[in-house]
This record gives sequence, structure tokens and C-alpha cells, in this order.
Amino acid sequence: MSKYLKMLSLLFIGFVNQSNAQFGFSHEIGVIAGPVAFQSDYGERYDFSTNSGNTGYGIGLIHYLNFSYKAECNCYTPETYFNDHFKLRSELSYNKTQLQHFGKWVDPDRTSLTADQLRAMKGSTAVTNIGMQLEFFPYSIRDFTATIGSWAPFISLGGQFSFYKPTSYSELGPGLGELLTVTPEKYRNAFDRKGGNTWSVVSSVGTRYKLTPLSDLMIDLRWQYYFSNWVDGLNPDPNIYKENRANDWNVWLNFGYIYYLQ
Repeated sequence: MSKYLKMLSLLFIGFVNQSNAQFGFSHEIGVIAGPVAFQSDYGERYDFSTNSGNTGYGIGLIHYLNFSYKAECNCYTPETYFNDHFKLRSELSYNKTQLQHFGKWVDPDRTSLTADQLRAMKGSTAVTNIGMQLEFFPYSIRDFTATIGSWAPFISLGGQFSFYKPTSYSELGPGLGELLTVTPEKYRNAFDRKGGNTWSVVSSVGTRYKLTPLSDLMIDLRWQYYFSNWVDGLNPDPNIYKENRANDWNVWLNFGYIYYLQ
């Protein structure tokens, strides 16, 4: 994983340098952090306790290409709709979530062996993402940049390449995923702890707040859908267990600080 991550990071840095050298766009850098809710094969589908319980955190570094301004001449670019309403966001981020089963199947009043096994199952997944999003601002980026205290709502869509590393264990003892004494039948031979990589699609909605001439605060709510059902390390047979047929995904509430480079 580290080899691929280094290669992608070098490509990302090269893209930033190349765009600056050839096109002269201005740049913005920032940091983001916030809570993550991970939707996986742990827990009951559509259950609030699952959605609120399987949560973690995320952090990241972000970079923007600002098409409305040229750093090389300290001047605005020719005014076009695209230049005044779009920014290209690049990102390197990391999130980790602790996972366990929630819902009616693990309620305290259930005393079956399966209920005990489900309650004892614990896991986590750590995901590193690198990718890009195109952000659309319905109001003028130039007007926002020139007005302290203004707001700039946006929506975005993009893609990321994600490296994941899941873990899992049972409080009943070793053998989770293989032994029926500790593993519910549904999850037998449905584990993968090796980790891997996959593509994901990312979409978000948020807003910026103009804090100073050269800095913004940001908040956005992101939805990330992975093209794999193994990100959490679990994948029960989807032909038998229809409730687990969807791929893994998460929702991430970001808080960020962005600084304009000149």
C-alpha cells in the first residue's frame, strides 16, 4: 500500500507544480477534520443505533486550483462562467472507524448463541484516500473573495483511489470467521483482513466563510461510495443475505481551514 500511496502522492505534487508552471492559476491549501459514520456489514440495515454507533474520525490535506485568479501576475483571469464558479479540489485524507453490531439482533433480551456471537464481534477499518473533486459555486467566486464575512455555498463531485485495512476479532476467543463456536453462520468464511484498494465516488455539499482576505473556514457534508464490499473486512454471500448486498460507504462531516497562496 505504501508504494502505491507514494507514487500517487508524487503524481499529485507533480500535477500541482505543472499546473502552476503552465497555467499560472492561484493555489489554496487547507486542512480538514471531522466525524465519520461508516455504513457496512456490521449492524442492522436502516437502524439508527447502527448509523450512530459505527462512527470514527477523519483528517485530511486539501489543495485547490482557483481559476479566477492568476498568481503570476497578481490579477484576475479573463471572466468566464467556469472561472468564476468552479474550483478543482485535490485531497489526501485518512479515516478510521470502530465497528460492531447494533440493532434488534443484539438486544439484551436475545439469549441465543448467534446473538452472543454477534455481540462479541468487533472490528475496525482504516482508509487512506487520494483523489479530486470539481466544486461548483452557484454565486460568484470573485465577489466572495472580495467580501470579508461572506458565504460561498458549493456542491462537488469527484473520484478517489482508496487503500483500506480492516481488522476483526471476537471477544469469545480466536477463530472468528472460521469456527462456528465464535462465528455466526452468516459470517463464516466471509472475512478478509488483508486489506486492499478500490475506487470510490465522492459527492459533497457545503459552504465557505470568508474569514480574512487570505483565509476561509469551511464545512461540508460528504458521501463516499466505495466500489467494493470488502472495505470493512466483511462480505457475507450477497445471493443469500440480500440485506448485505450493497457496497460499503460512509458519510463524513468536515470542518476545514483554507489559506490562499500568493
